[in-house]
Amino acid sequence: MKALGQRGEVVAATFLKNLGYTILAKNWRCERGELDLVAKDGQILVFIEVKTRKSYRRGTPAEAVDTRKQEKLRLLAHYYIHQTGNTAPAYRFDVVAVDGKSEEVTLFKNAF
Repeated sequence: MKALGQRGEVVAATFLKNLGYTILAKNWRCERGELDLVAKDGQILVFIEVKTRKSYRRGTPAEAVDTRKQEKLRLLAHYYIHQTGNTAPAYRFDVVAVDGKSEEVTLFKNAF
C-alpha cells in the first residue's frame, strides 16, 4: 500500500511540474505529521495532498480529504511556514487524485 502512495506522489509531482509548479518539498515531516508536496504556483505557496486509489470501493481519492484531514493540513502548513521561513503573498491547498491503475491525474485547485 505504501508503494502505491509513493508512486502516486511521483506521478502527481511530475504532473504539477508540467503545469509549471515548482516543487519545494516532498514528504515534508514534523512532529505533527507530513505534507505530501509543497510547491509554488507563481507567487502562491501551495500545500498539496496526494490521494492514490486503485478502486473507489471506499470512496474517491478526493473524498478521503475530509474536514478532519483539512484541519490537520492547515496545522501542518503553519508548522511548515514557521519552521522553514518560506512565505508567500498567498497560500492555497490543492488535492491531487491519482488513479492507481491508469495513473490518470485530477487536480482540485483551492480544494478547501
